[in-house]
Amino acid sequence: MKLTNLLALTAAPLALFAGSPAFADDHAATEAAVPATVGNGPAMWKVADEDTTIYLFGTVHVLPEGIDWYDATIADALTGSDIIVTEIPMDPGSEAQLQQLTLTTGVLPMGTTLRSLLTPEQTTVYEAALAKVGVPPAAFDPFKPWLAGLTLSLLPLMQQGYAPDSGVEKVLLGKAGDKPQGALETAEFQLGIFNSMPQDAQITFMMEAADGIDEVKPMLDRMVAKWAEGDAEELAAIMNEGMTDPAIAEALLYT
Repeated sequence: MKLTNLLALTAAPLALFAGSPAFADDHAATEAAVPATVGNGPAMWKVADEDTTIYLFGTVHVLPEGIDWYDATIADALTGSDIIVTEIPMDPGSEAQLQQLTLTTGVLPMGTTLRSLLTPEQTTVYEAALAKVGVPPAAFDPFKPWLAGLTLSLLPLMQQGYAPDSGVEKVLLGKAGDKPQGALETAEFQLGIFNSMPQDAQITFMMEAADGIDEVKPMLDRMVAKWAEGDAEELAAIMNEGMTDPAIAEALLYT
């Protein structure tokens, strides 16, 4: 599994990955399950019955500056909705709790280091990847493999222009004003998915991040381009590339 594919699967760790905010309007009355967008621009779907309309909008949590995605269709859906629902809570208090939870959940027991879990061959590849992003190996020694893998997938993006403040949720929430907010999942649940993976699966996951560290930004660039075009089929194909490890797929796709 390529780590960039993971960037589109979950929001909690390091506030990266892609989610699906929903806007709900309890007063609209239209046909059910029809496309809400046509032509260029990110894909959005509309599901409705006699008295409720829900807009489903897949997002990217970090984007480079200059991506012009907020069009009139998205603005109208947000304006006409009574509530905005993100993947996990994204208010400042929840984000602070997420950072603390990530560090406490993702740390190895006292006396165990990450590199002590690796073979000499794995250590060589892993340390070379850390060198590429300017991180001394000792800095990651307390981390569980899953947290090291996620961080290795994030750092190249942050160093090359991707930023959470440019992410779709931050923009939408900034424009939503005082609209009520909800969330589909909790940070505890999402972090628990990673933390519950067997250790060998975590190491496989981390080593794929290390092996593919040069591919992270080019892959996400491809995904963002297809997302911005509204090409959901091609985006899904990119996301599914390399999803071959059964333990990782079970944890991330089917849990």
